[in-house]
Order: sequence, then C-alpha cells, then structure tokens
Amino acid sequence: LGTYLSDFLCALDWPAAAIVSVPLHRERERARGYNQAALLARVVAGRLGWPLLEDGLVRSRATRSQVGQDRAARLENVRGAFLWAGSTPPPQRLLLLDDVCTTGATLEACAEALHEAGAGEICGLALARPR
Repeated sequence: LGTYLSDFLCALDWPAAAIVSVPLHRERERARGYNQAALLARVVAGRLGWPLLEDGLVRSRATRSQVGQDRAARLENVRGAFLWAGSTPPPQRLLLLDDVCTTGATLEACAEALHEAGAGEICGLALARPR
C-alpha cells in the first residue's frame, strides 16, 4: 500500500520538503500497538527519499472515535486536538498522510496546527475513503 502511495505521489510530481503523519493519542497508540498512518508514512518517505517528521505533530488530547459522527461533530471532536511540538518550525511544504479520510475533519485540524506553527503549503493524502 505504501508503494502504491509512493508511485501515486511520483506521478503527481508534487515535491514536499517532508512527510508528517496524522498522530494518534499516546494512549490509543499504546493500546493498539501501532499507528497505521505512521507506518504508511515510513514506507512512502523511504521510497521517495523525503524526510519523515515523526515527532513534530502531536495529538495533545484524546478524542472520541470519529466513527458514526457527522461532519459537524467530527470537526468539533478534533478542534484544537493537534499541535506542533517540534524544536523548529515545520517546513513550508508538507505532505500530511492519513490512513482513511471520511469527512476531512482530522486532516483539516492537523493542517490548522501545522499552519499555526509556520507551515505553508500542505497537501493531505489518505490511503482510503469509505463508501
């Protein structure tokens, strides 16, 4: 799957300065044992040779699962849930990677935190979108 995303990005010819994945809250990642978006981002970054910013964007508070919520509830659920904790500002051009995009609320909340920290252009990409 990461190979597919890498090939897709090459075809787009949109060079990013770095890749950042949508973070899970530390409690959810500990319970699950992994962050699927981070795993995809590692493969994509490795194949493209782009830096992967693994510790910059963080989920600062736990949020309810987005499953079953409408767009308005999803937006409210993740509002202010992300922040940039990197020691330097994020690069100007970033690829923001997630595993699934339903309404885009999580990607929007992440992009907002990245913009507030100084990022410029952010391209959001998800592996899947539910029907």
